[in-house]
Amino acid sequence: MRRTVMALAAALVLTGCAQVIEGTGTTSDGVRPNVAPSNLQIVGATDLDIDTLSRNALADLNTYWEDVFPEVYGSPFEPLAGGYFSVDPDNFHEENYPEDIGCFDGPADVENNAFYCFPQPEGGDNIVYDRTLLEGLAAEYGRFIPALVMAHEFGHAIQGREAPDSRLSIVFETQADCFAGAWTGWVGDDQAEHFYIRPAELDDILRGYLLLRDAPGSGPMDDGAHGSYFDRVSAFQEGFDDGAAACKDNYDDNRLFTQQAFNDQTDFDSGGNASYTDTFTISEDTLEVFWENQFGAVFSADFEPPTLAGFEGERPECDGARQRRDVTFCEAENRVDYDNQNLMPAVHADIGDFAVSTLLAIQYAQAARGQLGLDYRGKAALRSSICLSGWYASQFFLSNITRDGQPVATISPGDVDESIQVLLEYGEQGSVLPDVGLSGFQLVDLFRQGFVRGPSACDVGV
Repeated sequence: MRRTVMALAAALVLTGCAQVIEGTGTTSDGVRPNVAPSNLQIVGATDLDIDTLSRNALADLNTYWEDVFPEVYGSPFEPLAGGYFSVDPDNFHEENYPEDIGCFDGPADVENNAFYCFPQPEGGDNIVYDRTLLEGLAAEYGRFIPALVMAHEFGHAIQGREAPDSRLSIVFETQADCFAGAWTGWVGDDQAEHFYIRPAELDDILRGYLLLRDAPGSGPMDDGAHGSYFDRVSAFQEGFDDGAAACKDNYDDNRLFTQQAFNDQTDFDSGGNASYTDTFTISEDTLEVFWENQFGAVFSADFEPPTLAGFEGERPECDGARQRRDVTFCEAENRVDYDNQNLMPAVHADIGDFAVSTLLAIQYAQAARGQLGLDYRGKAALRSSICLSGWYASQFFLSNITRDGQPVATISPGDVDESIQVLLEYGEQGSVLPDVGLSGFQLVDLFRQGFVRGPSACDVGV
């Protein structure tokens, strides 16, 4: 953040979305034991576990869309005319592919990817995957992740039948994320024959999207754009929460995306991050102006900004008692305290400036609730405060936090992504946010609701 001083039609014939992922994963499973494997046909498939896993995922996806597609689109679901193909580019046997490899000329075209080929005059409407890629993903990130890859590609197959009203890659990709989320929600409701999902594994799925986002600073209109971390997570959660009908209705050129290009060389060189000191100055200014403006416009009241106070070493007292967390609101003295020695420097260094702003925004939201005569403590209050921090972030993103008609500061590419990161990586720590039994997935979803819907989603009486 900083102070204020298509020739797509051809590209969409072939949509490849999986990417080589680097990093350390968790090994969630998500595969039901003691269930007979599907006999769905995949050209080139082997007896390896990864092909069985892919076959089972595709079978469950067909079951889901056979039920849901008529409800959403008003017509029967037509199975993929071109079928499915499993390829090992380094161990390819042409005799196993009597006609072709989907819409590809050779196995090298499939390497390190999974694709849906849109219908074409001579073929298409098929899914092709590099099974060695999916094997690596399963080993590193758990056996549900290849199923999620298939769910995303199957989302493109739905677009091959009913395309969104857009020619932008980012619309197609995020809608496919939404469809994948809708299927995952169905799995989470214990409807799938071969898969299940536990709440903790949803956190890991969201973490995985960080590794699949477009690089901060790339543009939403770029060919092949998939979306920012927030864009992709938001799409997945929308499908998970609201089902495939929301995916059908909410994806077109008018959708708000947070993917944005850097505006100048200075912002590019800094990665969009303000210095540690400037981060607190900008956060304090924008939060104060945001709440003063909203209190007047929405709540017909006056806002008294809290004092922002850093501490080092022992936590300060509030109303005669020692504070329990490293970032917290003290109502008795209208003060937001934060750990200026360990927590906030680590958050700024590990994630970025807007991660710091997000943690502070949650405390300012608690202050706002208190001044509105609402409880600022407990689970319901925390849910509301995180939602309100999403509202603040959206207004910051839209340059709507203004003083005398001018934005107080402007947001940088990747900043909203940092909100998701800090909620996932720090939000479940009792020293950061109250331990009220909210998962990382739930924390992010609350932030998303505030960002997308504003205060009406945040239980503040509007």
